[in-house]
Amino acid sequence: MPAFPHSAPAASTPAAPPAPGSSTPEFDPARALRLAQETFDIEAAAVLGLKARTGDAFGRAVLAMLAVRGRVVVMGMGKSGHIGRKVAATLASTGTAALFVHPAEASHGDLGMIKPVDLVLAISNGGESDEITAILPVLKRLGVPLVAVTGNLHSTLARHADIVLDSGVEKEACPLNLAPTASTTTQLALGDALAVALLDARGFREEDFARSHPGGALGRKLLTHLADVMRTGDAVPRVGPDTPFPDLMREMSAKGLGASAIVDAQERVLGVFTDGDLRRLIEKGVDLRRVRASEVMHANPRTIRDDALAAEAAELMERHRITSVLVVDAQGRLCGAVNSNDLMRAKVI
Repeated sequence: MPAFPHSAPAASTPAAPPAPGSSTPEFDPARALRLAQETFDIEAAAVLGLKARTGDAFGRAVLAMLAVRGRVVVMGMGKSGHIGRKVAATLASTGTAALFVHPAEASHGDLGMIKPVDLVLAISNGGESDEITAILPVLKRLGVPLVAVTGNLHSTLARHADIVLDSGVEKEACPLNLAPTASTTTQLALGDALAVALLDARGFREEDFARSHPGGALGRKLLTHLADVMRTGDAVPRVGPDTPFPDLMREMSAKGLGASAIVDAQERVLGVFTDGDLRRLIEKGVDLRRVRASEVMHANPRTIRDDALAAEAAELMERHRITSVLVVDAQGRLCGAVNSNDLMRAKVI
């Protein structure tokens, strides 16, 4: 049987050359870090530069927004539009009724969302965005106040605006000086500054902020009352002062709070007995079969009113290193109880 001839080694296939414009230079981590640090420096300098250029016009802009009977309508194209959406959201969440309207859509019907009682806050770095300049005459006919945030004080937008806020920058953080980077940072900073000044002028408080954020952690802390999370009725362990110790323990075990209130005939709190108290009595060797609740309770325990916030109960327990607290009404009558597990389930802590 003839031997098979040796196969010639397969010729290696040369790698295809990279497509035009797709070649990737070797990555230099040190250069990337240097560019990041330069970006921070450039954008920080741009924001600090706003301090010298933000004067009386800023106060007039805040006053105009305070006087609006309708809403602050924020507009912007491209990257300025993304900033505008965030500014509108910040204004709305801090007490100033606001919404974002896309300038391109405005020319195709969304201008109907803008009423004479509104104010327009237009954001454009160059101030010559076609979509914005096209609707300026309509805004003028409506008599809508126009506040411009722009880096070009001689632009069409600036000339038509009632108030102009200068967001100009010397250069972008982009190495090509093309991509909006430092300019959008200053736009965002001016928007935040407006929101902060407005919330302060309105006397906006934490409680007001929480009402705009009921689903957030702050909303839960500031809007959740003890009445929403506390145990009530038969779920609250309680005994009278003459209750024998074994019955006190049965009440504590049945209710699972780790403590029991001791109350008088009118349900006023006289004292409390906890699992920790039990351990200490056992260590002392006390004959627990012969004592009554009034002999082992802590008199005048820490309590909290039923109209308090759940966060206040959490703070009280943390400050005094206790895991549960009794809840009383204005007359000192027991109406509930809460422990750390209850507050954790409600996501208050």
